[in-house]
Amino acid sequence: MTVTTKLKQITVARTGNEAMAEAMRQINPDVVAAYPITPATEIAQIFSAFVADGLVNTDMVTVESEHSALSATLGAAAAGARAMTATASQGLMLMAEIMPIVAALRLPIVMPEVNRAISGPINIHCDHSDTMFCRDAGWIQIFSENAQEAYDNVLQAIKIAENPQVHLPALVTTDGFIISHGMETIKILPDDDAREYIGAYKPNYSLLNHEKPITVGSIDLQNYYFEHRIPVIEAMQASKAIIKQVGKDFGEKYGRAYDLLEKYKTDDAETALICLGSTAGTAKDIVDALRAKGQKVGLIKIRVFRPFPVEDLTAALSTLKAVAVFDRSDSLNGYGGPVFTEVCSALFNSAQKPKIVNYIYGLGGRDIDMHQIEAVYNRLNSIKDSKDVGDIVSYLGVRK
Repeated sequence: MTVTTKLKQITVARTGNEAMAEAMRQINPDVVAAYPITPATEIAQIFSAFVADGLVNTDMVTVESEHSALSATLGAAAAGARAMTATASQGLMLMAEIMPIVAALRLPIVMPEVNRAISGPINIHCDHSDTMFCRDAGWIQIFSENAQEAYDNVLQAIKIAENPQVHLPALVTTDGFIISHGMETIKILPDDDAREYIGAYKPNYSLLNHEKPITVGSIDLQNYYFEHRIPVIEAMQASKAIIKQVGKDFGEKYGRAYDLLEKYKTDDAETALICLGSTAGTAKDIVDALRAKGQKVGLIKIRVFRPFPVEDLTAALSTLKAVAVFDRSDSLNGYGGPVFTEVCSALFNSAQKPKIVNYIYGLGGRDIDMHQIEAVYNRLNSIKDSKDVGDIVSYLGVRK
């Protein structure tokens, strides 16, 4: 996130959940269907108060499960409504059956999602295992470092998802409790500015349009299934340019520019850490401290995990000597975490690539502190010119 001073905005104190609910209020969706689940419950709870107080014109649908929540949201969107929902963890798991259907139907549903560990054992705190579980469902995935980004990302997600070249659903995530329940000072747009920025929704189709009848949910076997998946793939690829343009335009209007990824002090860096979400904020402080000591270190924050920013990441890593990829989830059956495998895949054919190691950390809300991050940078400094990097995959912060 690049920050400059632009149009007048309102400074408020908000938690991550409140920031997302505030963005939803300004979006004023036609339909919101939701079911409570910690730590995302507050988003729909706060929004329901906006409905009760007449601050939005939304039909609020309380359902019996998260599966029903996304199903109802899908139905509303297919009828031509701007529709939203919110969830976390097991709720996202229950929605998983419906998620690829939403993408296949090209419905631009935006869903705030609070990252939380999935069972078992039962845990209500942050890691990224829920979002990573659904990474190939055809949804754009945008990660937020803090409450400010959570607010900005939800607004931008509407512009991205509803763009005629995209028309895909989008997840906007925050880290459970760390951001969702942490109070911060943020800047929000005046309501009139926000609504002008978002604009009116123009659906591609509506099931209620009797003059242009369509078929939804039909069976599609060998003859055409493959061809009908291609438009989703092409839309996901096209979304990269749209995400970049929306982030640039937002910066020009409101002073906070965004891209697929954020490079922090990497111009002359020799080593860097790659991460997603709230950890980036802590890592930036370590980068500043080590820079003050003369160390050439940097940080790359992946903001958009889907579509994966292959070209941007490859270019950003081409001048580095050693990189540590931080994963707040574990694949359980692969070589390293999901972010690590994506990074390695992106770099496979690159002529210039750094040494890469992977750290699985923070599962189930386990704290990561500044000393641990500094230790990782120290290791990168020791291996940047070495032939032997040691263990490729490590588990950070596990008690012996």
